[in-house]
This record gives sequence, structure tokens and C-alpha cells, in this order.
Amino acid sequence: MALLAAAVKRATSMSRAFSPILRCMSNVPENTVYGGPKPQNPDQRVTVTHLKQKHKKGEPITMVTAYDYPSAVHLDSAGIDICLVGDSAAMVVHGYDTTLPITLDEMLVHCRAVARGAKRPLLVGDLPFGFYESSSNQAVDTAVRVLKEGGMDAIKLEGGAPSRITAAKSIVEAGIAVMGHVGLTPQAISVLGGFRPQGRNVASAVKVVETALALQEAGCFSVVLECVPPPVAAAATSALQIPTIGIGAGPFCSGQVLVYHDLLGMMQHPHHAKVTPKFCKQFAHVGEVINKALVEYKEEVTSGTFPGAAHSPYKISAADVDGFSSELQKLGFDKAASAATAAVEKINRGE
Repeated sequence: MALLAAAVKRATSMSRAFSPILRCMSNVPENTVYGGPKPQNPDQRVTVTHLKQKHKKGEPITMVTAYDYPSAVHLDSAGIDICLVGDSAAMVVHGYDTTLPITLDEMLVHCRAVARGAKRPLLVGDLPFGFYESSSNQAVDTAVRVLKEGGMDAIKLEGGAPSRITAAKSIVEAGIAVMGHVGLTPQAISVLGGFRPQGRNVASAVKVVETALALQEAGCFSVVLECVPPPVAAAATSALQIPTIGIGAGPFCSGQVLVYHDLLGMMQHPHHAKVTPKFCKQFAHVGEVINKALVEYKEEVTSGTFPGAAHSPYKISAADVDGFSSELQKLGFDKAASAATAAVEKINRGE
């Protein structure tokens, strides 16, 4: 017993001695069981728990799409709650007419760029068409890649067919947060016959609510309601215990989402230049500003007014110019030597 007591005493002493070193070496926060999102504050990542708290308090949730580093930085600076790396990138970034062509590898490039720029919002990545429909195993594998390779916090999948519900449940059981999506589901335009609103008759309206409830039962932490009448969205929001995020679904959802290019009036794709979605408010007309700047740039370059002295900041002394010209002449480049001398004279005149 004496030997055991002495051993315990020595171990305790060594533990105390090395405790500061171990704390420094460990990447596990001292006040948590394991690493991961820390308790929410304005300077840290929004979590699913934070969204649940906002929903419980009745505080509206904001979500905007982003597809690259600059747009992610803008969302981060604005304090947007959720940043969705949507498969809408197929249309507004890649120029396709639908969301169907974009691949998983392309989506992962967008996800990684956004993850580098948005440090605060919850990051949600869309599962692209063709990469989760075959089986639950395929869905889980794709979702894992979106988190591991894309740097996302959660995934979103479309639709409420039994196979989609099963896929959502399997992904949740794999330890990945899932956002559902019902109503107009752009990946299903082959079945829907185009980008058509849903829930506009009794059967369709009931289906929207039932599908949303099924996704909740599968473990989804929220559901997007797209292009459904406000009363249908209100009913779904009331029936669910998880937040609803509306897009073209009226004011009665728990939060709202818009496409980055739409709300800014980017006019990036012909479809969006002429046919802004009816439900979208353009909070700016950034496209007009961009076009004006590009036209002015072209005019100044064409006229030779840009770049002038003010935008030619890198200097070389007169002595070095003379030496440079002499070396050029020795090499037989008399015309180049004259050009260098003339350039100095023009810059000195402020032209």
C-alpha cells in the first residue's frame, strides 16, 4: 500500500508539473470535451445550435448564396447567418440555363473558396444533381466530401421523395447536419416541367407541408421553402418545429434566402439580366456600376489617358535611365534606347 501511495503521489506531482506543457501542446480547448464550434459570440462561427436559439426566440434568420472568396467575405462582413454555396452557381457563375450540369468537383471548388472567405456564417453546401440519388451510401459519401474537402458545416439536398428522405436520414445519422428543400426544387425541373411554383392547389399545398414534416422527421435542422404561396409557407412554418427559410414564399417563414447575384442586381447571366425572379428585390444595381466602370476603363485605355503619371508609381533615376540607354545602344537596340528616354520625358511632363 505504501508503494502504491508513493506511486500515486509521484504521478500526481508529474501531472501537475507537465500540465501547462500538455495544455500548450494540445489542440483541444480546455473547456470542451473535443474540438469544434465554440459557444456563439459575434466573432465566432454561427452554429446549428445558434440557429435553433434564434428560431426559438422568433428572430428572423438570414441566408444568402455565395460562390467565391469575394462574395463570402461580403457575407461575412454583413453578418449574414447562413452562407449557402448553392448549385445555382451552375446558372449565375457558369452560365448554364439550369442547375443540373454542375458537378461535385466544381461545387467543391466553390465550397473551398467560400470557406476561405466566410469565417462567421454557418456554411451550407448543396449536393449537386447526380451525386446523391442512387443510394443512401452515395448520398453519405458525397456529403462527407462536401464537409471534408469543401470545408462546409452542413449540406442541403432537394426534394421529399422517399429515397431523398432516406438519404437525408442516413446523412444525419452519419453525423452531418442537413438542410431540406421543398416546393420548387430546381433539380427536378424535368418532372416539374420547368421552374414552376408549387403548392397552388389543395393537393400540392398539402404535399409541401407533408414533405417538410418528413424532412424534419428525418433529422433536418431546417427546410427551404421555394416558390410557394404565403399561406402554404405559413402553414408549414407553424407545423414544423425547425426553421423554414423562404425564397419566393412570402413573409411568414423563419428566415429568408436570396441568390447573391439577384439581390445585388449583378446582371451576370443573360437569364438574370432580363428575367430577374419575380420574388427577388434588387437591393442594389451593381451590374450597372460594373458596366459603367468597364466602359470608362476601355475609353481611357483607348484614348491613352490611362495609365498616366499618377498610376505609374515605380521610378528609375535619371542616371540609371542614361546607363540603361547606353547598354541598349551597345546591344544594338537604338530604337529601344530612344523609347526609354522619351518615356522619362513624358512622365516628367505629367502626361
